[in-house]
Amino acid sequence: MKILKVQALRGPNIWSVQRKKLIQMRLDLEEMEQFPTNKIEGFKERIEAMFPTMFEHRCSEGVPGGFFSRVERGTWMGHVIEHIALEIQTLAGMETGFGRTRETKTPGIYNVVFSYTEENVGLFAAESAVNIAEALIAGTEYDLEGDIQKMREIRERVRLGPSTGSIVEEAVARDIPWIRLGTNSLVQLGYGVHQMRFQATITCKTSNIAVDIACNKEETKRMLDLASIPVASGSICVDEEDLEATIKKIGYPIVLKPLDGNHGKGASINVTNWEDAKAGLIYAQNYSRRVIVEKFITGFDFRVLVIDNKLVAAAKRVPAHVVGDGKNTIQYLIDETNKDPRRGYGHENVLTQIDVDRDTLDLLEKLDYTVESIPKNGEIVYLKSTANLSTGGTSVDVTDMMHPENIFLAERISRVIGLDICGVDIMAENLTQPLKENGGCILEVNAAPGFRMHLAPSEGLPRNVASPVIDMLYPPGKPSRIPIIAVTGTNGKTTTTRLLAHIVKNNGYKVGFTTSDGIYIQNHMMEKGDTTGPISAEYILKDPTVEFAVLETARGGILRSGLGFSRCDIGVITNIQEDHLGLSDIHTLDDLARVKSTVVKSIKKDGWAILNGDDEQCIKIGEDLSCNVAYFSMDEDSSFIKKQSKEGKIVAVYENGFITVKKGEWKIRVERATHVPLTLGGKAKFMIANALAATLASYLWGFKTEDISLSLQTFIPSVAQTPGRMNIFDFKKFKVLIDFAHNASGYLGVEDYLSSVEANKKIGIIAGVGDRRDEDIKECAKIAGRMFDHIIIRSEKHLRGRTEDEINNLILEGISESGRNVTYEIISKEVEAIKHAINIAEEGTYITALSDVVTNAIEIVQQYLDKENESGIN
Repeated sequence: MKILKVQALRGPNIWSVQRKKLIQMRLDLEEMEQFPTNKIEGFKERIEAMFPTMFEHRCSEGVPGGFFSRVERGTWMGHVIEHIALEIQTLAGMETGFGRTRETKTPGIYNVVFSYTEENVGLFAAESAVNIAEALIAGTEYDLEGDIQKMREIRERVRLGPSTGSIVEEAVARDIPWIRLGTNSLVQLGYGVHQMRFQATITCKTSNIAVDIACNKEETKRMLDLASIPVASGSICVDEEDLEATIKKIGYPIVLKPLDGNHGKGASINVTNWEDAKAGLIYAQNYSRRVIVEKFITGFDFRVLVIDNKLVAAAKRVPAHVVGDGKNTIQYLIDETNKDPRRGYGHENVLTQIDVDRDTLDLLEKLDYTVESIPKNGEIVYLKSTANLSTGGTSVDVTDMMHPENIFLAERISRVIGLDICGVDIMAENLTQPLKENGGCILEVNAAPGFRMHLAPSEGLPRNVASPVIDMLYPPGKPSRIPIIAVTGTNGKTTTTRLLAHIVKNNGYKVGFTTSDGIYIQNHMMEKGDTTGPISAEYILKDPTVEFAVLETARGGILRSGLGFSRCDIGVITNIQEDHLGLSDIHTLDDLARVKSTVVKSIKKDGWAILNGDDEQCIKIGEDLSCNVAYFSMDEDSSFIKKQSKEGKIVAVYENGFITVKKGEWKIRVERATHVPLTLGGKAKFMIANALAATLASYLWGFKTEDISLSLQTFIPSVAQTPGRMNIFDFKKFKVLIDFAHNASGYLGVEDYLSSVEANKKIGIIAGVGDRRDEDIKECAKIAGRMFDHIIIRSEKHLRGRTEDEINNLILEGISESGRNVTYEIISKEVEAIKHAINIAEEGTYITALSDVVTNAIEIVQQYLDKENESGIN
């Protein structure tokens, strides 16, 4: 078997709008296409032995053991690999269960689709599942545990930490969208102008000064002391002389910890003699030259969490330890403790496995123990000097046991330091008494405190400490989303997108929009190129100035990665025509409609789908949508539009020369088409259709008809506003039209327009697109033969696997089928073709360049026009 391609779908996609995280693997079964599972001797027994937990896979049978039943009856290896990929992720601690396997039009080649929780793990699972299947087929040994451990390691390397993850989960539960910024734990919540950012538990509201204070343990201690908050006595030491002076002042026992340390690194506790003190100083200076030396306070280690100056949780932290039984070694007891199902690798479970490190060995040495020693029955042997969960410690929730005075103290500390999310470390016998009574004190104040011990304590009630974070970032009434209008279709996407952006901008919003020629923020081009995919959409949604997004959304991006947004308010499908067929398993109009419908299936329940009522595929799509649906049409009298009006539905129609919105039988005439520059005096019918789509979307969003009318009148088709979309250049003796038409439908639109143009001679510059079907290339050439008197055939910039002669021969066949005696010539380079057309143009000639690289064509023609204007000669 051979993997042809693996890709991650990160947003709503053709397989599922709800399940936004899918791996799609294109798999060639090769000879295994002839061997379903019931024809492979022993396969069922081997897969059951390797994956007994797959009994829970119900598969299409809908009952436990359903998948194994399918294997016994016979199923193809793509389906098996789908289930293996899901199961190995679950075994690695990432439970997931959605999958689909479908054969393509090419026999033996399948699309295997399955869900993932971590993208890099999902990609690894795709390859691993194929390797495992091949081993099961051959009956050879396979290191399954090795792959599972590798997936755990990948997850720990790339996943969000437990604190960050909990905030994201709470945001998702509240329907707040999120975007991971880079590969670390920096996360954006919300879109555009409503975004908030956080990293771990530092938020965009966190004071930089407060973080600096908290990171400077000496400064923190000084400020707390001045605020009459109990702290441990001690000092900062840099050498043995300082250390000796401090010990004389405070006495033993002491604690040594690096000034700039975290997670308990470099700390030594309960030091009672000079030799150990010197060793502790050296150990701490591995992490920081300056070392805090404090009086060791007996008691328990507590962490109190304060968010937005309100206490939300408190936990008693217990360092990693084992309890002796008088029979077994410390190492044996550690191994047994690590078998606790709550303990896992890294942050995968509530607790972390205990590792033996230098800190462990030092603590054991002080007890005259090694890992092979056998402690007495009931003896507690501490294995770490700090109680951090990341080193195997445990936590006990004590939130409800805190004395009101200690709550007041913790909340006051958060204000003294100035942290919005504040972790306070307290050493005391308990928190049920005021610290001033039991002799407890504040050890540290932490910026970016971990949430794990509160989210899933080993004992006591779990606390949803992420909830108050979201409450703080998004208090009631504060929105997290910006309006999104997504535009898709075969032709007219870019023009409709630009017109909608123009309308939105004229209504006072700061608009960001994406098109096939670039990304724009308030009409400023930020990035040039075809920017109609999910990365470009995310670019807009990440911009903190954008108040409204209008996103052109093409099929390529949907197939490659899914949508770049979780849902939209309004989705527009301009039309669905034959284009790009034969690519990426899209062979028919039904296939293409399935891709385009992803956009409108992602519309929120009370949003609107704006569909072309003259397009059969759009009408079919509209029948299956759960959102509101409205149609636009060039034919007010079509039976479908009449039915919509009779039912009281809202439609937009072209009637009696007007762009009109109808509500039932009532008409709201928005503007006369001849007054809309985009329609070229009402002659460009396909531009009227684009204006109808934009008008209907704007009206249903809530813009006033008079504002829409003014925007329609002020949207001037030009190189600046609509590059490559019916751009007309007026020379003194002839005209040049540049348009992006590249399929039969686009050619028909240009033909319709040119039929109303008076010209002595019509010259067309055309090319065949290499990745289109033969019949598509010929059909475009046939239309060109009908509308031009002379044709210049040039080459596409990218031939996409074909030869120039092959494409040109198809074009010539198409021209001959037009039934007209059309002259032609072949000039390969686009620049030379355009120059030649201008040079041979006589008075009254109309040149039309149908170009895939509109920027180049526009620049050439503009240079000629500028030269004519400067010289005053043709």
